[in-house]
Amino acid sequence: MKDKTGKQLSREEIVQKSLARSQNIMLEFEVMLLRWVGHIPSHVIRKSFYILAGIKIGKGSTIHMWANFFDPRGIEIGEDSIIGEGVLLDGRRKLKIGSHVDIASEVMIYNSQHDIQSGDFRPVSNDVVVSDYVFIGPRAIILPGVTLGKGAVVGAGAVVTKDVEELTIVGGVPAKEIGKRDGESLNYILGRPRLFR
Repeated sequence: MKDKTGKQLSREEIVQKSLARSQNIMLEFEVMLLRWVGHIPSHVIRKSFYILAGIKIGKGSTIHMWANFFDPRGIEIGEDSIIGEGVLLDGRRKLKIGSHVDIASEVMIYNSQHDIQSGDFRPVSNDVVVSDYVFIGPRAIILPGVTLGKGAVVGAGAVVTKDVEELTIVGGVPAKEIGKRDGESLNYILGRPRLFR
């Protein structure tokens, strides 16, 4: 038996590839089920399923409807954080979202991508950290390896390719610093999410 590049595989390699393929199929099925769960208009029911799937979700945090995930077991969310509608959260590597974080609708956070300079287009993965009190505006994209410092703000539609320092406001494609946030007032609680979202 040969792989997709034409390399002859040993018996051990065939077994390893078969096991990996089976695990991927099971994960894809789980992700599909979670996508269906995301259509249930109840925070309590959705959160229960997400926790069963391996997402660590802190007290008072919620994920609004229509969320999508890549491997939920790598995702950790702190307390009092609100994750908006239609987000994509990538857990193929560690994705740590802090407390009091507000992530708006349709945000995409990736921690794996392809190396476009590589001859075999291999995947490259890095952890992503979203620190406490961060706000990410609608339709922003956070790429692998990025750390958003405490109180950072990402403007709507921004594409973040590198770390953002504490209390820094970034926007644009690629995201660049456009201002600073007042750090003295970062002691808020986001509170209750909208009931049927």
